[in-house]
Amino acid sequence: MNCDETVERLYEYLDRELTLDEIAEVKRHLEACPPCLHLFRYEDQMRRLVRQACCESAPEYLRARILQRRP
Repeated sequence: MNCDETVERLYEYLDRELTLDEIAEVKRHLEACPPCLHLFRYEDQMRRLVRQACCESAPEYLRARILQRRP
């Protein structure tokens, strides 16, 4: 896996939407590539900060609509 492929899958990796094999591939690349690891850590930290800053939860009707649209 190269840097472009890793960056392309990074958000799915952060969202835990990859297969076990894909997770292993991304992990291997991150362990061997400091620039991609830096990007991963940045994105991970940004998500944590947003999660902490957002105190409101979505209304129940919106949650239901979103869940109905999922494939």
